[in-house]
Amino acid sequence: MKFEIKIQFINWRMRMFLTGKIIVNPILPERLSRLKDIAYNLWWSWNFDALDLFEDIDSDLWEGTGKNPIFFLQEVSSNKLEEALNNKAYMLKFGEVVDEFDSYLSDKNTWFNRNYPNIGNHVVAYFSAEYGLNEILPIYSGGLGVLSGDHCKSASDLGIPFTAIGLLYKQGYFSQRINKDGWQETVFSDLDVSRLPLQPALNNEGEQVLINIELPGRMVYAKVWEVKIGRVSLYLMDTDIEQNNESDRWLTARLYGGDQETRVQQEILLGIGGVRILEALCINAWVYHMNEGHSAFLGLEIIRKHIHEKKLSFKAAKEVAQAHIIFTTHTSVPAGNDVFPLYMIDKYFSNYWNNLGISRHQFLDMGLKVNDNQNFNMTVLALTLAGRKNGVSELHGAVTRNIYNNLWPGVPEDEVPIIHITNGIHTTSWLSASLEKLFDKYIGKEWQEKISEKSIWQNIDKVPDNQLWSIHIQLKNELIVYLREKIKLQRISNGCSPENIRETDHLLDPDALTIGFARRFATYKRANLIFRNIERIKSIFNNPEMPVQIIFAGKAHPADRPAHEVIKYINDIASSEGFTGKVVLVEDYNIALARKMVQGVDIWLNNPRRPLEASGTSGQKVCINAIINFSILDGWWCEGFNGNNGWVIGNGTYCDDEYYQDNADSESLYSILESQIIPLYFRRDANGIPTGWTRLMKESIKSLAYRFSTHRTVQDYTNKMYIPSITRVDKIISSYYSYAINLAEWKSFIEENWSQVSISAEKTLNHLKEYKTPAGNSIAISANVNMGNIDPLNVKVEVYYRKLNHSNDIEEPQVKEMKMIEKTGSASWLYTAEIKLDDGGEYSYTFRVIPYHPDLINKFDTGLIRWVVQ
Repeated sequence: MKFEIKIQFINWRMRMFLTGKIIVNPILPERLSRLKDIAYNLWWSWNFDALDLFEDIDSDLWEGTGKNPIFFLQEVSSNKLEEALNNKAYMLKFGEVVDEFDSYLSDKNTWFNRNYPNIGNHVVAYFSAEYGLNEILPIYSGGLGVLSGDHCKSASDLGIPFTAIGLLYKQGYFSQRINKDGWQETVFSDLDVSRLPLQPALNNEGEQVLINIELPGRMVYAKVWEVKIGRVSLYLMDTDIEQNNESDRWLTARLYGGDQETRVQQEILLGIGGVRILEALCINAWVYHMNEGHSAFLGLEIIRKHIHEKKLSFKAAKEVAQAHIIFTTHTSVPAGNDVFPLYMIDKYFSNYWNNLGISRHQFLDMGLKVNDNQNFNMTVLALTLAGRKNGVSELHGAVTRNIYNNLWPGVPEDEVPIIHITNGIHTTSWLSASLEKLFDKYIGKEWQEKISEKSIWQNIDKVPDNQLWSIHIQLKNELIVYLREKIKLQRISNGCSPENIRETDHLLDPDALTIGFARRFATYKRANLIFRNIERIKSIFNNPEMPVQIIFAGKAHPADRPAHEVIKYINDIASSEGFTGKVVLVEDYNIALARKMVQGVDIWLNNPRRPLEASGTSGQKVCINAIINFSILDGWWCEGFNGNNGWVIGNGTYCDDEYYQDNADSESLYSILESQIIPLYFRRDANGIPTGWTRLMKESIKSLAYRFSTHRTVQDYTNKMYIPSITRVDKIISSYYSYAINLAEWKSFIEENWSQVSISAEKTLNHLKEYKTPAGNSIAISANVNMGNIDPLNVKVEVYYRKLNHSNDIEEPQVKEMKMIEKTGSASWLYTAEIKLDDGGEYSYTFRVIPYHPDLINKFDTGLIRWVVQ
């Protein structure tokens, strides 16, 4: 009875206190007021001195607020602020950081301005479904979001005129719990917007920006928030406002949450709503960069705007849109490419295609993948509407060309117009503070301005082995302390025994070779591959002379049951005999945990099923921290591995038999661990320094840091994609759109008359069916081409040739343009070329004709090609 009275009393007291609440925000002294400016700009997330300004005021509160500057300033006491004001050393540091912050924001001598001094007002608008900027703003799920965040940071550092667009998920992705039985549980909680570095986005009149989109039977409204990322602004849409009905208020609640209905609505909001944000803010974007296909509907909105505002035809408006749009695809895995059933497209766009002046068939055709006429594919739509497109590593570019080759029928796979720009990382966001100081000392403080320059990293060899190793051991110990605390809380939450909880005080061995595996737990990433042969890996882990341990972290998508089972399996291994304390599974993988792991383990393990890892960036984060990669030859590692900066699992081949492939790769993994990695790690000199290992650490830094930075990545996008797009859009606008109108009309004419074009093998001059010649001779080769109504100036005729391999397939094909030499009929011309074959062997040749116009974005822009008729 007493228990019930107590509960009633507590409830009464709660009702008393919940009548209302008063929020008291500390008032910053005038001399410290700039702390607020810094707190609301994520510049602090890659500047350690800025973070120190908050921690130095009250280190306990800093930890208690999750290292969140906004939350910290809401909770800090007036006494602590007064102490900081009276601390001369603090105020000196405060002044230096504020000066650095102001100098950064106002500096006009940026990489972009130096290289492109006349293009500063041509804005690049970047669209992504997720952004991983810092753990306090959890609107990311994994690598795609972190890449987006790093891209924005480098765009800021380089001074790119850049604006980003996304959605504000008030419940984020999800928090992960691993329960006592080892199963993943998903936990959603509302973000407190008042504690986030968000401010209302204001238009030129100082009014809060509110945009709307039309969905079936209703209008949906979104409030827009602004996040400052150095010089860059990120605008996030939020539908949780009173103008919307209850279900629409939930539209932006969760990243990748809900059913397909929710997803298509989110992607309409991201793409179409995102274009409307730019319009509301009077941001005139020259480039629209779609980071993955989630935002592909933006292309439709650009077309619609030009039809209605510039009175263009659909084809001319599409030509304009293609000039504006860049598309980056990040995955080869089907689950990463959104598709929607056609009835859903009918539901949401049945009025839209009328606004475009096209039929349902024409609309759907923009998003249909060959051999699948039941689903509207967002990647196909993006490839259709983007003038320039790329994969995110050299291998991924090749894989993407293979997957989508049939969108360009007749075009050889290696000539499909999809290039690659390999991903990188924002170096200073992931580099440890202690290594940054070491680099400042031995490379020179200017290294941050020259991250992507190879020459500066050669100075890494000047770093004394003992200093590099000492810092690494310090970071490793910090990781272990951090993990012990996390796992202790994990076990307390699961109601584990006191003995089991106390074990965490000694969990993990600082002297053991420590392997890190942290990423999304998609099944193709094969997190459990290392346990393929249980007895063998148990023996490796339990060598008392050379102990080994492994740390796992990562989330599985809530709907991915096989991935949940992998987590359960690893958890069970971790508590089984021979693995206790040597295998650790940490819950709730996020940026904070990732940062600790990429700075503190010894080896980074990556063993996806080749070639499904498009790029991967976690391994790039470890190399800057002097940690060694041990990876399948997939994604970025194909370009990064040089034979001396890490290890390769397997031999880079692909096998259809997954069972055989897993056996072969696990055997390679064990063998390299036993014969190379472990002995090298434990081989120490008289001072206890593993000099062979530190040599590898230095090689990893100097061979990889400059290549796999988002500074280099964003520079590549600027040089290869942004500037060519800006130049093309300038031409269109300066011609009052006649450039696009004329090109669209030309394409229509070519398409209508293309069936008349032909090359007949029997009618080629000097037809070399079986021709023998000494190596090194030049061979004249000719072809007769019928053009129909097409002017010869509007085509290129080419000979396509190369050496045959044993399967009679063409290897490394060569292409040479042929010259027109005479007219042979009313609509036919003779073309000739000389080819030189230096090496002996059998060669194959054929002829082709492709449309040519000097203003085409790429050689196969029209998608038309005609080969010789055999």
